[in-house]
Amino acid sequence: MQFGRTYEEFEVGAVYKHWPGKTVTEYDNHLFCLLTMNHHPVHMDDNYSATTDHGRNLVVGNYVYSLLIGMSVPDVSGRAIANLEVESLRHVAPTFHGDTIYGETTVLDKRRSASKEDRGIVEVETRGYKQDGTLVCVFRRKVMVPTETYLKERGDQPGRPVPRS
Repeated sequence: MQFGRTYEEFEVGAVYKHWPGKTVTEYDNHLFCLLTMNHHPVHMDDNYSATTDHGRNLVVGNYVYSLLIGMSVPDVSGRAIANLEVESLRHVAPTFHGDTIYGETTVLDKRRSASKEDRGIVEVETRGYKQDGTLVCVFRRKVMVPTETYLKERGDQPGRPVPRS
């Protein structure tokens, strides 16, 4: 199973469809809100949410963003040296408890690092959809990834211990 890519493996225009999707539960949303101290009632209070335009709890946007980042790791950033920048982040439509999120990432650009010859910078756009195809989240980011040379010098899985007999 592939886990991330080297600089050479990225192709501008390539689209990676992340699988599987994730059905968002009420528990997921409430736990994320509590862990991040986001206590806005639109995410946690059914009675309050019933009085809003959506009429029910909204899944907190940063949870949807975090899911999409996580879904993209095997295809995009599994070998990343650094996540350099989130250039833009848009929450396009609401997500509710019970919705299933799917993601895909498009490679927009890539270039060699100006300061380190053995790494490259890849710019990608990730789009998240609900089960009915509704676009819910779009973000662009830049990731520093190793080149083949970097891996040859440091090993394919640096830091992995050698099992003892």
